Amino acid sequence: METQMSRTHQTTYNAVFQHPIARNIHWHDVRSMLSALADVTEEHNGNLKFTRNGEMLTVHPPQHKDVSDIQELMQIRHFLERSAIPAQATVAEGVHLLVVIDHREARIYRSELHGSVPERIAPYDPYGSHRKERYVEDDGQRKPELKPFYEAVARTLSGAEKILILGSSTGSSSAMNYLMSELKEHHPDLVRRVVGTIVVNEQHMTEDQLLAEARAFYAATET
Repeated sequence: METQMSRTHQTTYNAVFQHPIARNIHWHDVRSMLSALADVTEEHNGNLKFTRNGEMLTVHPPQHKDVSDIQELMQIRHFLERSAIPAQATVAEGVHLLVVIDHREARIYRSELHGSVPERIAPYDPYGSHRKERYVEDDGQRKPELKPFYEAVARTLSGAEKILILGSSTGSSSAMNYLMSELKEHHPDLVRRVVGTIVVNEQHMTEDQLLAEARAFYAATET
């Protein structure tokens, strides 16, 4: 299904992945966001079944206006993670991609599109709310032990002509460097398409500013 998310949908999507877990997400907003991303059918018992990229989620609409059940919220979060990338998904040939990455999330944009809705990839915790993500400390930084995170990012980049990566730190603790190491070891074809790795203060930049940075970089390298 083609992703069509408004700014309101994006805000709700971000709230689902918020840490600590948000307790005031409106069910109406969650249903609207899921309906924009997935096919939805209503079952005879009132449950809603969402289908996206071969993954399914069944939700019983809450009695109250908010999604307050943590277990259900985690199921929604995991559904969004699992269904974000089809197993054989590739982007269109010739596309220029922007990857904005830290250890908690990667966002992949088509850099030529203004207002591009990113594909979001987060480290997947199969234990949900029963167990926190496993991290190890290195130079005071937290980083996930889960290599599938970086492999999922690499899989999303297949087919891109050029790739620009923006990260928020350098050295051994850099998620950007971890991704590059993963590409060099397992995806040498993708390494050749990486045209730059840049450290930015992405937490203080809007998505339009990030995309403008990417377009300016690509324009400069093509002249």
